[in-house]
Amino acid sequence: MTSIARKTASGFRYALLAGAALTILSGVTHAATAPPPTEVGEVIVTAERTRENILDVGVNVTALSAETLRQSRLTTATDLATVVSNLEVKTNIPGAQQIITVRGVGLDDFSSSNNSSVGVYVDDVFLASFAEMDFALYDLASVEVLKGPQGTLYGRNSTAGAINLISARPRLDRFEGEATLGYGNYDAFEADGWINLPLGQDLALRLSARTDQQGTGYWFSRVLDRDLGRQDVFHERAQLLYQPNDRFTALLKIEGEQSNSEIGVGKSFSTIPVPGYSGTCPNFSAPRNCVNLHGYTDTTPDPFQGDWNHLAPYHVDQFNTTLHLDGDLGWAKLSSITGFIHFQRWFYIDADAAPTVDSEFNQHDHVNQVSQELHLAGVTHGVEWLTGAYYSHDELQSYTPGSLAGVAGLDVYIHSHQTTDSEAVFAQAKWPLTSQLTLVTGLRGTHEQRHYDGGSDFTIAGTTAPIVLSTSAPINGISDDNLSWHVGLNWKPGDKTLVYVSAAESTKSGGFFNGITFSSAALAPYKPEHLIDYEAGLKTSLFEHRLAFDGSVFYYDYTDYQAQTFTSVGAVSLIKLSNIHKADIYGADLGFTLTPIEGLSVRGGLGLLHSHLGSFPYITASGGNLEPAGNQMPDAPDVSFNAVIRYEHPVSAGLVGAVQFGGTYEDKNFKEALNTPYLMSPSSWVFDGRVSLASVQKDWEAAFWIKNMFNEQHPIQVTDDGDSEGYRMFNNPRTFGVSLSHRF
Repeated sequence: MTSIARKTASGFRYALLAGAALTILSGVTHAATAPPPTEVGEVIVTAERTRENILDVGVNVTALSAETLRQSRLTTATDLATVVSNLEVKTNIPGAQQIITVRGVGLDDFSSSNNSSVGVYVDDVFLASFAEMDFALYDLASVEVLKGPQGTLYGRNSTAGAINLISARPRLDRFEGEATLGYGNYDAFEADGWINLPLGQDLALRLSARTDQQGTGYWFSRVLDRDLGRQDVFHERAQLLYQPNDRFTALLKIEGEQSNSEIGVGKSFSTIPVPGYSGTCPNFSAPRNCVNLHGYTDTTPDPFQGDWNHLAPYHVDQFNTTLHLDGDLGWAKLSSITGFIHFQRWFYIDADAAPTVDSEFNQHDHVNQVSQELHLAGVTHGVEWLTGAYYSHDELQSYTPGSLAGVAGLDVYIHSHQTTDSEAVFAQAKWPLTSQLTLVTGLRGTHEQRHYDGGSDFTIAGTTAPIVLSTSAPINGISDDNLSWHVGLNWKPGDKTLVYVSAAESTKSGGFFNGITFSSAALAPYKPEHLIDYEAGLKTSLFEHRLAFDGSVFYYDYTDYQAQTFTSVGAVSLIKLSNIHKADIYGADLGFTLTPIEGLSVRGGLGLLHSHLGSFPYITASGGNLEPAGNQMPDAPDVSFNAVIRYEHPVSAGLVGAVQFGGTYEDKNFKEALNTPYLMSPSSWVFDGRVSLASVQKDWEAAFWIKNMFNEQHPIQVTDDGDSEGYRMFNNPRTFGVSLSHRF
């Protein structure tokens, strides 16, 4: 961003924070008592790119309203796993690398040049790089999680599903706003707010912002004698709506993010047995029996203490703009979506998690992307149809100076430049066969061209000596043409019930590994992966709208699954992304919302999975191996469960109290394809709670919240360098705080 833009954004966010404080301190209006709702309300989603009742959509969709996001304190991608079953969020580095997995399908990589297997869309604009996955949830109308391949309407790289983040739009009919202030442990302060400003009969402006400030990090370095993980983050958004009549709408959105924060660090473990020790390493119950190449081991049990020798800064500067144009042509509706994203970040990672400099990197990522979509939707002779075209161009530049001084006596410079052009045409139609039965068909043709230039340069550590080893991509261009398709039957025996069966195929792009490489062979491209989903589901509303239920069963046929494996590159072996030819997954998703009595609501979800990898070769220092078929896929727990119970009740004239309690369970799951026992996350329960007091009309609210109530600590990512050391990342410790909000 330019210096003028930076100053404008800075002034805007501080003005908004001042406004938040003033509105909260303003007067409180008590309204007449109104009982809490006793029915499960109608849910409208845009899962098939048009607004529909969720009971008319033959796709497994979890829709989270703005109220649900607020009450359950969902502010980051990681939080989504607490309310959506069969959704896993693995954190390579807390605050910098979130990997989303749906139904066992996810990204088994850390390269910024790669794309998430879950298509993440912010107001219909696709996030092209894995580096952009640390998105924030604020001032949203809703979040929709679509499970299963969504290649027809959502395009490339949505084999696992799609997540739609839908911002709350400006309104022409009223002046209104909301402000929230909060404070919690670890010296954490937060503020967010929005204001809607009608500027005439056909123009409206909505401004929103959020800041997160944390003065004390979760982690503590004994070497630096300092906590790590402090936060200083600002988000801001402005939307201008122009609607001169009912037939045309234009919406311009500009938003940004600035972060001058710190990231989390891993808890070191070592893998070399000390002389005389006959047990297996690592041994987490007796760590002093296992050391690394330097004889180091971390014997302390606290997962948030370590001997890290460097600060862990994390800086982000992001600017996005989106233009939505919607016109009613009479016989159809035409929509245009234009998106531009400029994203850059840098962070320092202590990958050996030890006091020596064995593997430390200072990574810089720059992403620029533009996209344009046009689609036309209408109804002809009872057939609902949608057709469109899509184009995107994204460019990634990444450079990472690093050091392997302690283990190899080398410094390294990892660099890459990647451009991707994607073009597609798509169509979907719903054909009424009878008054109750509808055939759904969809097809998307995609052409993608990707160019890559990169590698690793090694020099003698601490010197300006000439390069002693250099790698570069042997093939710098790949091209892919593919067809994604969908076919299904929707049966509606009544207005409140939908039964559907479907089959769909989607593709995730091939690409290039973007980590450290000791041989050019490691930069050979990996192939696209393909997934076919066979699915059947039921959605229904029962007992006079007091119970909403949805469930589906599915079977995935996976080809050329992209996974990290050990690969021979001559004199050494290393971990790189390659393809496992066959895999399959089957399972079920069950969800419900129940309002049995006035003021009481229960929401829950159950996910069941069974994943199966085919056999695949891998090579380590000991030689070649063939891993037999039968391993589980990474980040694919057999069982996941979530539930939230909320009770609201008037406590006096004009005041309503509420108590909310939620729990999330996740079965054990492996973190890599070889299913190494110590590279596993055990089963875990995590509980959250919230107590609030509000005016009946929700003009104001005071709340106390707590996350990870019982301070459950379990590894959410485990990695091993294949030599003598690794690290484990743990879920966040217990946090709690208070918030005060006012709506006007």
